[in-house]
Amino acid sequence: MHTTNFETQAKPAEISVLKIQAEPPPMQRPARPPLNRGTLWLMTIATGVVVGNNYYNQPLLGLMARDFGVSEGQISNIAMLTQVGFALGLLLIVPLGDMLKRKRLILADFGLIILSLVGMTIAPTVEWLLLASFMVGFTSVLPQLFVPMAAELATKEKQGAAIGMVMSGLLLGILLSRVVSGFVGDLWGWKVMYYIATGCMALLAGLIAWKLPDVHPSFKGSYGSLMKSLLHLTRTQPVLRLAAFRGAMGFAAFSAFWTTLVFHLEDAPFHAGAAVAGSFGIIGAVGALAAALVGRVAKKTAPFTIILWAIVMLCLSWCVFYIGGYTYAGMIIGVILLDLGLQSMHIMNQSSFFALNLGANNRLNTVYMFSYFIGGSAGTWLAAQAWKHGQWNGSVAIGFSFTLLALAAHLVCGRKTSRP
Repeated sequence: MHTTNFETQAKPAEISVLKIQAEPPPMQRPARPPLNRGTLWLMTIATGVVVGNNYYNQPLLGLMARDFGVSEGQISNIAMLTQVGFALGLLLIVPLGDMLKRKRLILADFGLIILSLVGMTIAPTVEWLLLASFMVGFTSVLPQLFVPMAAELATKEKQGAAIGMVMSGLLLGILLSRVVSGFVGDLWGWKVMYYIATGCMALLAGLIAWKLPDVHPSFKGSYGSLMKSLLHLTRTQPVLRLAAFRGAMGFAAFSAFWTTLVFHLEDAPFHAGAAVAGSFGIIGAVGALAAALVGRVAKKTAPFTIILWAIVMLCLSWCVFYIGGYTYAGMIIGVILLDLGLQSMHIMNQSSFFALNLGANNRLNTVYMFSYFIGGSAGTWLAAQAWKHGQWNGSVAIGFSFTLLALAAHLVCGRKTSRP
């Protein structure tokens, strides 16, 4: 019987070797400071505000296109390059959290974020704006340092609650950033949003320097060996590969929707602006926050089944967008299904590879999130091309196609990679 890459199971001996290669003996370091409530709130707020940098541009694309006198297809590259930058930042910056003192790395990255945001506001041409957008994404990866940091500092009994709180900040930041930028853009113009974001980053950097405890590195080795461990994990862990593929396809579909939403709402019959496009973030929050309940369901239901129903919800969302996409009722129902399905699948994807207990959670998450945002950038680019040729129906076709790829991979490989 033919065996796909997804289906190939790592043998116990391979897992044992992996633990040695992926997690060298830790260096001698001071005991980690306890995680108090104030520090946890600071990391949660910082996570939500920083991740918003990656999504402010989506409701503002129409305003940017008019300011620079370019087409909708060309300005959509801003959203794509932000996601490409974020994916590369995940790959190249986040693993350094295992090698360098965490607080020093975070503060250095805040400085780069501020420079990138300033670059958005002073860009004289659309080409410079594209470069600045890439750098905003590349540097705004701090949330993926705060999540494992919360897990490390928390006691074993409170670890799950700490991770959940920081992840709530991440989720709300993703969804509400579109709402804020849409209203700010409509009232004062798109540049004001980036002035505000720059001020927020400067304030957070000061609070982090003052309040955040330091965490010493846990990886003893070179940057090259750290990066090689990512390849080893990817090659030997089919659970991780399947989760990464499902996540990439799901986020590609999600990004296709959000990239072209503002253009769709500007056309008949809506004739709406950036504020209305951004307000769909609030609607999406209903579905996404409901996905937090998936943890309770997972105790009684097989992960394969939960993920299957999550992908089915994604498929239904695109059917609703196709049938009712020219009414507000259809758009609202579709957005709730889209966010509920994606976030449920995202939670179960991460749970599947964290359950491997390989002692390399940071790097497992790096592989997964890198794939996730590469998928998102592909969805953004293809949706922009589809919009030029088929408008809303073209965007729906792209989103539905990516979702079907996730469904096919899950049905073919999901049971074989499920852990008992």
